[in-house]
Amino acid sequence: MIHSARKPLLTLLMLTTPLAACAQQPESAPQPAIAAPVAAQSSAPQLVTGLPDFTALVEQVGPGVVNIEARSSGRQSTRGQMQEDEIPEFFRRMLPPGIQMPEPGQGRRGVSMGSGFIISDDGYVLTNHHVIDGADEVKVRLPDRREFTAKVVGSDQQYDVALLKIDGKSLPTVRLGSSATVKPGQWVVAIGSPLGLDHSVTAGIISATGRSASAEQRYVPFIQTDVAINQGNSGGPLLNTRGEVVGINSQIFSMSGGYMGISFAIPVDLAMSAVDQLKKSGRVSRGQLGVIVEPLDSAKAKGLKVPDARGALVNQVLDDSPAAKAGIEIGDVITSFNGSAVNQSSELPPLVGALTPGSRAKVTVLREGKPREFTVTLTELDEGTGTAAAPSQSAPGAPSAAPATNALGIVAQEVDANARRQLGLKSGEGVMISRVTGTAAREAGLAPGMVILQVGRTAVGSPAELNRQLASARPGDTVMLLVRRGGATTFIPVVVEKAD
Repeated sequence: MIHSARKPLLTLLMLTTPLAACAQQPESAPQPAIAAPVAAQSSAPQLVTGLPDFTALVEQVGPGVVNIEARSSGRQSTRGQMQEDEIPEFFRRMLPPGIQMPEPGQGRRGVSMGSGFIISDDGYVLTNHHVIDGADEVKVRLPDRREFTAKVVGSDQQYDVALLKIDGKSLPTVRLGSSATVKPGQWVVAIGSPLGLDHSVTAGIISATGRSASAEQRYVPFIQTDVAINQGNSGGPLLNTRGEVVGINSQIFSMSGGYMGISFAIPVDLAMSAVDQLKKSGRVSRGQLGVIVEPLDSAKAKGLKVPDARGALVNQVLDDSPAAKAGIEIGDVITSFNGSAVNQSSELPPLVGALTPGSRAKVTVLREGKPREFTVTLTELDEGTGTAAAPSQSAPGAPSAAPATNALGIVAQEVDANARRQLGLKSGEGVMISRVTGTAAREAGLAPGMVILQVGRTAVGSPAELNRQLASARPGDTVMLLVRRGGATTFIPVVVEKAD
């Protein structure tokens, strides 16, 4: 929902001399000596000089930026879309002619207003998936007021990219740049239709690159900017100072629904790789490695005997996946994929997803602190792959728990058949925690109902096996436990307590 902004109170900082100091002083009063200002001396070079003028850029690029109106018969609004009855009254008065405002509570067709840009003079238009998602009719309006009915060639929800086609010749186009060269601090410009206001121009800088903005779009290394972006900017171009498109404006981070200085753009290199696939087949396919990873921290790094917290920690390897066939194991830390460094877990999915099924890639991991290299042949990503949710408590008739005879104070029991089905566990895989008596284990987050799958790199399938694996733990050691909780698998480091 878009909230109308209240007019803020303006605080004026007066830079004039205070009135008391302006009072005329007696002639006899001595005038204080004023020391001559001393210029600051610095040997540092001037790093920023002047401010850019974007007028030439806007005049050149503007004709290729379009307004998109998507109409659907349904009443629901999808992510990022702006419905007619969600527009504040101030902006209602400024909407383009022809848009009729429904009365409150009146049934109406859903209208999504967004932006896009023409990438070829024969009429291919790029925008966001969420702008046209579920639309029965899509209209594209050019700055010269020409209007076309567009055909949706294809779209992809994960990348949030949609390719449209309009019937036209010698249409104005934008120039495509490369998102691989963008760096934090560079100037960028956005052109679009925020809140239905055609061809609004805003500017700012690149705040960060390679951002993971949402779990739903883990395959997109977003470009973060502080360019003013609002609803309706979706699908519009993010431009460098050469007037080249480096991204597609897609999302904003907001507490109010409006601009807060954090916006996200899809890298144009990624978008154009999707365009090639959409033209050929109408869909996008991504490579799959077949691992689930989690972030590293200093405690986990110590428990895994790796030098630092860089990399992606593997906590699950799918059966018959490329990773499993290559020999990658749970507990490996992936530090490089296909020649690109992996410094944090969120960097791995975009690198894998950018490759097509059948591609071969080299994966470098740390295992017990030593590097190993594997060659994998990627399969096609199954978007529906998931993990069953864990039960909140043991089912009636569960096996009795074994006493806690281990250094962590964990009382475990065998996993009953019902819980095993829900969690997707194989026979003899894992033990369920029934009670935690150790302080360090509780503080680490271990709780009844969780299932311990491994101690370090060794799988456990019975309470007795758990106790045997923990028998060698000494006070001060960091023990890595692979735990299934809440439908997710993660490593939990626990430091063995010292005796009082």
